[in-house]
Amino acid sequence: MYSKFLNDFKELYMAYIPLMIILSSCLGSVAAMLILMQERSTLQVIELSACVFVSMFFNASILAQLKPKFVFNSLLVSLGVNTLLCIVNALF
Repeated sequence: MYSKFLNDFKELYMAYIPLMIILSSCLGSVAAMLILMQERSTLQVIELSACVFVSMFFNASILAQLKPKFVFNSLLVSLGVNTLLCIVNALF
């Protein structure tokens, strides 16, 4: 399944770039909003730093024109971390 998505991603890499940036940035901004709505604490700073780091790392990997496989994996990490932060902060 992973290799099928990766091959499709490699074929249409240039077409997916704007969609990936929008998706990652929107999910990252929702996660940041949910984190900032919580009570101020050290954990909030750590969560916000993780959110910003993975989102910016993904955007930087696109701008640095790294290999499509690396960009795809960093997209998955960015989406995973930001989704996890959204779920954790929405529930608590």
